Amino acid sequence: MSTYVYGITQGTVPDLRDKLLGIGDPPKPVRALTEGELSAIVSDCPEQLRPKRRDLIAHQHVLAEVSGDRAVLPMRFGSVSPSDEDVRGVLAEQADRYQAQLRRLAHRVEYNVKAVHDEDAVLHQVLAEEPELRAMAEANRAAGGGTYEDRLRFGELMAGAVRAREVRDAQLVEKTLAAAAEEVRPGPDSGGWFVNLSFLVGEDGGGALTDAVAELERAHPRLKLRVHGPLPPYSFVES
Repeated sequence: MSTYVYGITQGTVPDLRDKLLGIGDPPKPVRALTEGELSAIVSDCPEQLRPKRRDLIAHQHVLAEVSGDRAVLPMRFGSVSPSDEDVRGVLAEQADRYQAQLRRLAHRVEYNVKAVHDEDAVLHQVLAEEPELRAMAEANRAAGGGTYEDRLRFGELMAGAVRAREVRDAQLVEKTLAAAAEEVRPGPDSGGWFVNLSFLVGEDGGGALTDAVAELERAHPRLKLRVHGPLPPYSFVES
C-alpha cells in the first residue's frame, strides 16, 4: 500500500496511532517515520484518493495537531509515496534541504488573499477616469443605446479598461500587503480572482496583515478582498 505524507518535522515524534486519525473512509491511523534527525508524518493512502472536503479537513487537522509543539514542513494534499521505505529514502537524501526549510519556516504561517472588483464601483471609476469612454457612453445613451457596432466597440473598450485597472490594482494590493509580510508567493490556482497571493508572516504577524487588508478596502471601495488563514505555510515549501 502506498504512503500518504502530511508533513516533515525535526526529531522523533511520540506514537500517534491511537491518538490521531487522518484521511480515508474509515480514517487511517497516523504514524511517524523517522530517518536520522527527521520524521515524516504519514498514514496509509486510500486506494481512491480524491480531494473530498472531509479528507482536506483531515489533512489540515493532522498538521495542526502535530505542529502544536514543533515546526512542521507541510505537504500539500495528495502527497503520496510508493512506500514507507521510499519516504525514509527521501528523508535521508534531502535531509539538509528539509532541515534548512524547517528553520526558515519555524514559527511562521501563511495567509492567502484573493481580490475581485465590485463591478458597479469599478465601472463607475473607469468612466470617471476615461473621458473618451464617458463621451461614448453619453453619445450612445443620447442615441437610444446606439447601433450594434457602437455598443460592441464601447463594450470592448470598457473591458480593456477594466483589465488594465485589474493589473494596476493587483500591483497595489501586492505592494501594500507585502509590507506586512516576510515573503509573497502566487497562491494556488483559483479562477475568478485577479489577485491570488500567499503571504508568509510570523505567528503573531497576522494582525498587521489583516489590518492592511481592511485599510485597503476602506481606501478603495472597488476592491473586495478575501483572507484565508492562518494556514500552514504550504506555498513556501520548496518542492
